Amino acid sequence: MGLSPEERLEKHRTLRDWLVYQLRQEERIVKALEKELDEQRRRQEVARIEMSWKLQPNRAQPEQPMLHRGNCGLHKTAAGYINKAEAFIAIEEFPQLEMCHICAPWGSLGIERPGAG
Repeated sequence: MGLSPEERLEKHRTLRDWLVYQLRQEERIVKALEKELDEQRRRQEVARIEMSWKLQPNRAQPEQPMLHRGNCGLHKTAAGYINKAEAFIAIEEFPQLEMCHICAPWGSLGIERPGAG
């Protein structure tokens, strides 16, 4: 014969409790994975910025900007990062281009320090 209504109710309560437990476990796992992905994205962005350069416009001489490493704190910007090829284009385009003496972008470009040669 079948289960009594009381037994069926108890069986479904037990199943419900187990499913709630499983849901909480999955929510915990999902949150941990989301946090891990956010941290991975943050690290990738930091690495991208560290491997970039940026040009700071010069207000006194608008045609001669200053070159910085992407992570230089002297010229803070959230945009406008350039890659290595673009940095070399800027060096060619602006013969009097200044380079920041704080972050020393010439080292990461593999060129001599300006004025050292």
